[in-house]
Amino acid sequence: MAHRSRLAGFIIDSQTDDLSAASTFWSQALGLKVTSADDGGLGIYDMLEDGPGGMHIEVQKVSHPSRVHLDIESDDIEAEVARLEKLGAQRIECVRDRWWVMQAPTGHRFCVVPMNENSARGKSNRWE
Repeated sequence: MAHRSRLAGFIIDSQTDDLSAASTFWSQALGLKVTSADDGGLGIYDMLEDGPGGMHIEVQKVSHPSRVHLDIESDDIEAEVARLEKLGAQRIECVRDRWWVMQAPTGHRFCVVPMNENSARGKSNRWE
């Protein structure tokens, strides 16, 4: 099935008890304001303003070691996940029935998330 996908942005996974302090650091380090503290009301996501090229950037409170992961957005999550599996990626976990955590053959974790049609991220790839 034809679908579209593109790089959405970067998530700064932070193993911390103080999400606000982590977000303040990254906000100041990157020169990007926190636009939505406690996005979603779960106490685990703080959104920063869009980065260069409209990249989505957020700080996420996690229980695993701190790392940075990327998000790929798609207008058809299942089709994109299937495409990536053919390339060697593995499904790790479906989160809130909305997106997939995947693992690349290199061991890197990344997410496949719903596409934001209103972003300034530029042209998406079209896959047949």
